[in-house]
Amino acid sequence: MATYSDAFDARSRLSGDYGTVTYYRLEALARHGVALERLPFTVKILLENLLRHYDGELITEKTVLALARWQPGKAASSDEEFPFMPARVLLQDFTGVPAVADLAAMRSAVARMGGDPQKINPLVPADLVIDHSVQVDVFGSTLAFQRNVEREYERNSERYALLRWAQQAFRNFRVVPPGTGIVHQVNLEYLASVVMTKETQGERLAFPDTLVGTDSHTTMVNGLGVLGWGVGGIEAEAVLLGQPLYLLTPEVIGVRIFGALPEGSTATDLVLTVTQLLRKRGVVGKFVEFTGPGLRYLSLADRATIANMSPEFGATATLFPVDEETLRYLRSTGRDPELIQLVEDYTRAQGLFRSDDAPEPLFDDLLELDLATIEPSLAGPRRPQDRVPLARVGQVFRETYADRIGSNGHRRSATVHLGNTQTTLSDGAVAIAAITSCTNTSNPSVMIAAGLLAKHAVERGLTVKPTVKTSLAPGSRAVIDYLESADLLPYLEALRFHLVGFGCTTCIGNSGPLPEPVAEAVQANDLVVAAVLSGNRNFEGRIHPQVRASFLASPPLVVAYALAGTVDIDLTKDPIGYDANGEPVYLREIWPSQEEINAVVSRAISPELFKKNYGHVFEGDEHWRSLSNATGPLFNWDPNSTYIQEPPFFKDMALEPPPLQTIEGARVLAMLDDSITTDHISPAGSFSPDSPAGKYLLARGVERRDFNTYGARRGNHEVMVRGTFANIRLRNRLVGGKEGYYTLHLPEGQEMTIYDAAMRYQEEGVPLLVIAGKEYGSGSSRDWAAKGPLLLGIRAVIAESFERIHRSNLVGMGILPLQFRPGESKESLGLTGRERYDILGIEHDLQPRQEITVRVTREDGSTFTFQTIARLDSKVDVTYYKNGGILPTVLRRLIQD
Repeated sequence: MATYSDAFDARSRLSGDYGTVTYYRLEALARHGVALERLPFTVKILLENLLRHYDGELITEKTVLALARWQPGKAASSDEEFPFMPARVLLQDFTGVPAVADLAAMRSAVARMGGDPQKINPLVPADLVIDHSVQVDVFGSTLAFQRNVEREYERNSERYALLRWAQQAFRNFRVVPPGTGIVHQVNLEYLASVVMTKETQGERLAFPDTLVGTDSHTTMVNGLGVLGWGVGGIEAEAVLLGQPLYLLTPEVIGVRIFGALPEGSTATDLVLTVTQLLRKRGVVGKFVEFTGPGLRYLSLADRATIANMSPEFGATATLFPVDEETLRYLRSTGRDPELIQLVEDYTRAQGLFRSDDAPEPLFDDLLELDLATIEPSLAGPRRPQDRVPLARVGQVFRETYADRIGSNGHRRSATVHLGNTQTTLSDGAVAIAAITSCTNTSNPSVMIAAGLLAKHAVERGLTVKPTVKTSLAPGSRAVIDYLESADLLPYLEALRFHLVGFGCTTCIGNSGPLPEPVAEAVQANDLVVAAVLSGNRNFEGRIHPQVRASFLASPPLVVAYALAGTVDIDLTKDPIGYDANGEPVYLREIWPSQEEINAVVSRAISPELFKKNYGHVFEGDEHWRSLSNATGPLFNWDPNSTYIQEPPFFKDMALEPPPLQTIEGARVLAMLDDSITTDHISPAGSFSPDSPAGKYLLARGVERRDFNTYGARRGNHEVMVRGTFANIRLRNRLVGGKEGYYTLHLPEGQEMTIYDAAMRYQEEGVPLLVIAGKEYGSGSSRDWAAKGPLLLGIRAVIAESFERIHRSNLVGMGILPLQFRPGESKESLGLTGRERYDILGIEHDLQPRQEITVRVTREDGSTFTFQTIARLDSKVDVTYYKNGGILPTVLRRLIQD
């Protein structure tokens, strides 16, 4: 697909200050009886991708016209699949480091086979933003940012050295160094262009900016009209190597919004409502597209906040079409005027520019939402889709943890000494208050609102208790600049919301340790304390191992709960605190008006601010520039490194895959319930010295303070396989629902860690299964949630349903996802996990979504069978599975070529 054909006579030209560009005109399809006017914008962008890449082989005339004739309500019954070639790939370092390690390992494998390692090279542009590694070790100080950066480099220099090598070894590969921002905010504010151009066949070709990313929140850029979504690192690597993604005919759910947000409600309140609405509707694996007159009242930052949380409501992507607001945002963030003109000319010429007077697209389903109904809300305490109105937060907290804190109103408490201060810590206390995550820090409106609320609170004499770990971690340096320009940063700092870093921090579990006296009080008294964060994920065990309750909130509400010091409160009527005279202060008295917020936003933000911050985005600071910079086409693997090891996936790989065989005598390693997230399967946060991963590092001379996190050690499979299913909140039915990383080794029933049991099963030659409930693999697009199980010896996962990205990752690593038939489950079939299992029929002419028989042998020797559906959803999935995954498939093709 290196050349472009034009069988549809679609090639045309546009000219402007940007020069002359060639493009593939969608309107050319009208000659084939295709009506494009009311196609969803999502479908039009995918259709342009097919039209431009038409080659008569991989993409035929039939392929193009099948999508061009898309009709509402038909996608679910269609088995058409088509290739999609994203224009670029976006990576962050937690998922990017193992992806780069895989590419380096593929080069090593090709070299061992006598091939040219340079064949392994990105064929599409890739940007990797280092944002997931900074932790909140130091807080509440003007020195916090500097100290946290220093610790980040101390911990991660080996990982960063790999990325420095990759910068020079691979073409089309750029790295945004640490301390710059969060990947999705950098993408929104700088990397994304809406319309891309490249030189090909002697002319400059224009086409929509599309992408996939190794983070599920890649969808944030959908708010800019750029179609993209998160995939596993495995799929992203295949795209980098020139392989298409294969998509089924898209189902597109429309959301028509009307009205305007009421005074006191924020974009965060809106996105939590949308998340709840779309989770209820069920949009897993579907595309969502916003439409309606209410779009004129949503800023682009508000749109990006909604699109960011697509994974939380399960959608593949959530598109806001290009319109006048898109152009305004491009101007306000300092984009090149010639690019902005090209974006407008191209999208108008292609029917990709939305206007209020244009006919509304037709969708598979259409939901409606009145913005005037949005109320202040949080989400939690365990899942992002569980929206809680502000008035009910305290009640929901008490109901959720009634088994631990009782229901008689009596709260357990402990005395805490911090320096010269003595205070109390009770159930419901806010232990962490974090302004974090690109979801909200990309939105000037809510960040300015947080600063103004802090200003009003300080002016009333309010303070934050020293037991609250506060932090400010924006997604770009521009945020600090406009907070300083608005003279609001000093007020946030007065409440101890000091800058701690430019990265994901608390949102991905890098919250760092609690102050020791607080941690000891929580542990000794078994207190149920809370985190309030402006993030997008709050699954159990994710934010901090000692914090059971986690609530997602807007930045101003994060500040508010830090002031209140507890979530066991109704901030709509209870005082948030008391002033110097002992008079009560209420949230409504310090909440900034929308008029006040808008005035500050207009005054503090300018295009020059973004131009200054992104002018040298790839250069890095002195820490980055002083790293060792290895050269050459092959990476020099250090056998003594505890961060980077050559992945084992390509060692001793045969040129021809072995034939599939029946899985016989399999044992269940974990019997799990609903909503098992990728955090449960492959946690990203810290781990204890007593864990299998901790013991491994201690045995290699790594001190406890240098453990770092699972996420930072994803370049070392020895750590990651020991961290698989190592979430401290995992509940495995085989051990009676006991929390932690335990299972039974069968048949004798000895309790041990999941890792130890898996290694014993491997010695015995016993294949393994996981059995689970609904929504298996929800959450982050975490490839180690598939790689880790493979290395444990897991051959198949049987569940009631799978989240989209994780199902794809399982296939991508050669693990068979099997789905119970509708109405059936482990409970209805009476499965205990102590049985032996045979998976039959996969060795003969395996087909997409084929029914697969599972034979069960109970402990008493009796047997029965049940049917499952092989979630190999396409012929390409079957090919990948037969090859043992995506990357072995690609590597075999490259070697054979």
